[in-house]
Amino acid sequence: MTIQQSSSLNLRRWLLGGVAALVLAGLIWLALLVARPAPTQSQQTVGLSGLRSSEATTAGFARALEPRDLQFPADHGPHPEYKTEWWYYTGNLASADGRRWGYQLTFFRQALAPPTAARTTPWATNAVYLAHFALTDVGGDQFYAFEKLGRGGAVNAAGAVADPFNVFIGDWSAAGSGARVDLRAAAGPISLTLSLQASQPPVLHGNRGLSQKSNTPGNASYYYSFTNMASAGTITVAGQPFAVSGTTWFDHEWSTSVLDASQVGWDWFGLHLDDGRQLMLAQLRRSDGSISYAFGSLVSAAPDGALSVTPLAPADVTLTPLDTWRSPHTAVVYPARWHIQLPAYNIDTTAVPLLADQELRLTTVRYWEGAVELQGAPGGTGYVELTGYGDAAAQGLR
Repeated sequence: MTIQQSSSLNLRRWLLGGVAALVLAGLIWLALLVARPAPTQSQQTVGLSGLRSSEATTAGFARALEPRDLQFPADHGPHPEYKTEWWYYTGNLASADGRRWGYQLTFFRQALAPPTAARTTPWATNAVYLAHFALTDVGGDQFYAFEKLGRGGAVNAAGAVADPFNVFIGDWSAAGSGARVDLRAAAGPISLTLSLQASQPPVLHGNRGLSQKSNTPGNASYYYSFTNMASAGTITVAGQPFAVSGTTWFDHEWSTSVLDASQVGWDWFGLHLDDGRQLMLAQLRRSDGSISYAFGSLVSAAPDGALSVTPLAPADVTLTPLDTWRSPHTAVVYPARWHIQLPAYNIDTTAVPLLADQELRLTTVRYWEGAVELQGAPGGTGYVELTGYGDAAAQGLR
């Protein structure tokens, strides 16, 4: 039986400068990353509005229009000139007795308005932050998911800085140097403390980090990853600690708009192959289930640590869902088990969820994100994110 708990505040109003002000329903949806499945097409459109380009939603914000020279550690931190940003940690872990775990700790920043001159009041803020913390306990057949929401700035203690790197909401945090990070989160019966160390330089996706999401210029993000972070620490469940180790994938993206009006959600894959390569794949879907845009990166490292990053075109990849899973909680139907073929790169494998039910359903936005194992040539582990599935979204599979 799947267990979920949520600390979602579900607030619609926040104090800004001591005066009550609306933070927008679109903020609570965060309009960001996960295109919450919605019961009507009009509600779904509202949920995606922050990711779409229009004069009303992008005025005053920078746009991702051309490649930029990413600089570290500065670009590990926030980019307030852009509307939306996230820091995304997902990983597969195991304890000494062979018990398997998956985890997600993600932080999202949503700007309330374009940057303005500095204000001295501690109530001043130009952003709100939301975080999701999820744990897949494969041996215990349990999935836990939690949420935390906070205003940026001193009040509510949420924010992000570049050097030393730190992104946090209350006592949930990712802090370190970017390439070496300590994660902390605790909620309900579970807690997570992990130390991560990147074994490779950052991977720049797309065109030197400019990751196009549709054919419209400006519908793009700046996107880099640490795709292979050695991970070790402790998971505690109901007072019982487990020493764990494994591998984490980290994504950092920032943008002002990414989606065209026809796009309702996406399928994202971050995979660690047993042959030492890493594979990122993503496809964005229309309401009829067809694919409007797709992209990916295949990463390999030489013995001296030098990276080879191959951008992937739609013709390079065939993604075929082999099954579906209907949530017993929400009745939403998600694809389950994916056949992944890249013939030119000797990849023919199937991504199989470690648990069927890894749906974040009690968080402010609803989506499926979970740990998978690869069965085929090659094998491996990874994470899959499925957004935009629901009553008004595409249910059909190609």
